[in-house]
Amino acid sequence: MSARMTVRLSPHVSLTRNEGGAVLLDERRGDYWQLNHTGAAVLDTLLAGGTPADAARTLADGHPVPADRALGDVTALIDSLRSARLVETS
Repeated sequence: MSARMTVRLSPHVSLTRNEGGAVLLDERRGDYWQLNHTGAAVLDTLLAGGTPADAARTLADGHPVPADRALGDVTALIDSLRSARLVETS
């Protein structure tokens, strides 16, 4: 995964923060994804222009997880959100 990757919400997706983290709503299909606090923090870092490595540091700072595992988790989240067409990357 590119260190210079840009992540943005797909045009048909809304993001709403809630007590549990955040909800992504696919307005075309009416489907939604619930992100916990950790997933929401990672997505916030990426949407603010942070790299996957930046998001992994955010994850590792808040949890006792090795940096390589944190990066793997960030990559998996990005892949899942991209596969669901909730985010676009470039």
